[in-house]
Amino acid sequence: MNHSTPKVRKLARGLLALEATATTTVGSDMPAAFRVCEKLRRTLVRLAGVAGFRSLISRTLALAAQEASWLQELRIGADGSLERLADAEAKLSSSEVERGETALVAQLITLLFSFVGEALTMRLLQESWGEARAVDLDSRSKRK
Repeated sequence: MNHSTPKVRKLARGLLALEATATTTVGSDMPAAFRVCEKLRRTLVRLAGVAGFRSLISRTLALAAQEASWLQELRIGADGSLERLADAEAKLSSSEVERGETALVAQLITLLFSFVGEALTMRLLQESWGEARAVDLDSRSKRK
């Protein structure tokens, strides 16, 4: 299993919190983890193409599902976006959903750190969430 570090998990929780509280965001009816992945998908497809992103998100799902088995019910669309089947999280407790969403985003960040490095990953986050927010996330993740 590819474990994410406490720093990466903290960064993932920060991104999820930003998306959970965002009022003007694409797919506001989607879970926060889907919105995080969608923002990164838009940026990464420009760099790696749809096939490259689909490979990345497929590996992310496989790793995250080891921590939260309900993630196995998710599917990847032709464009690389995440799709849920029959509201998989409806039958789960809020802590199970939170654990799964954190695992999903943390694994995605961990893979990005491995493939393109931490500095470039943080720049990609800045591009997706705005410089002030990403810098704030980065400084918060370094505190612990």
